Amino acid sequence: MAERNEVVQHHQKLFQEWNKQPQNLKNIEDLLNRLKLLLTRLTFLPTAQAQPSEIPRLKQDLIVARDVLEVGALWSIATQNTESFERYTAQLKSYYFDYKDFLPESSYMYQLLGLNLLSLLSQNRVAEFHTELELLPLEQIRNNIYISRPVELEQWLMEGCYNKVFLSQGNIPSPYYNYFIEKLIHAVRVEIAACIEAAYEKVSLAEAARILFFKNIAEVQNFVKSQGLNWSVQGQSLLFSKRARESVNKIPTEHLASQAIEYAKELEMIV
Repeated sequence: MAERNEVVQHHQKLFQEWNKQPQNLKNIEDLLNRLKLLLTRLTFLPTAQAQPSEIPRLKQDLIVARDVLEVGALWSIATQNTESFERYTAQLKSYYFDYKDFLPESSYMYQLLGLNLLSLLSQNRVAEFHTELELLPLEQIRNNIYISRPVELEQWLMEGCYNKVFLSQGNIPSPYYNYFIEKLIHAVRVEIAACIEAAYEKVSLAEAARILFFKNIAEVQNFVKSQGLNWSVQGQSLLFSKRARESVNKIPTEHLASQAIEYAKELEMIV
């Protein structure tokens, strides 16, 4: 009983710290660590085995544990710790899906599930993105802004509509989405930069800024330095190394044509 009271007290302190502006992220981290330790000392009975008299207490314990994990996930984004966010989200899915008929729905549920989708997308983990998406109701995928936005971003990436991806930064459903949107935009820029380097001998700095969706030439120069790219500036132009272009695999046209002819011959024999 004493341990449960201590959990409740620290749970209240956690939300008091979380709701402060500005937030003291170190205090929040300390409270999260203390609460995670305290929660391991509580006994969570399987809901099917719980007696009717135990149901209210069990629900309260589960809601407190879920609250702690949700604050932990958002704290991870605030501290730009992707690995920590993934750990908290993985634990939360049990509360969101396994206990969905037992607990009231959390107001943070779809926001955090949407952030998880965006995190996977920013790391180009597309297969996992679709696996997570399959867990969600079709209605939420279509109509819930927290879920539909990552889905739109994935579609735009597949279509090569990078301008829409960059413009999405000004229209996000939550400030927490900024962290993963910025990571996604950076990943897109790196991909575009690799294509430019392989396709051209040189481009103007102004054109590079336009292609990479930068506001000015200075941002292009900072990007080149931060990425350690083997590009050089000559006047108002960017020069690319020949090695990058030469490393691009050429399409084996003769081999492909020979294969196509063989397939055609085999099809003709079958017919």
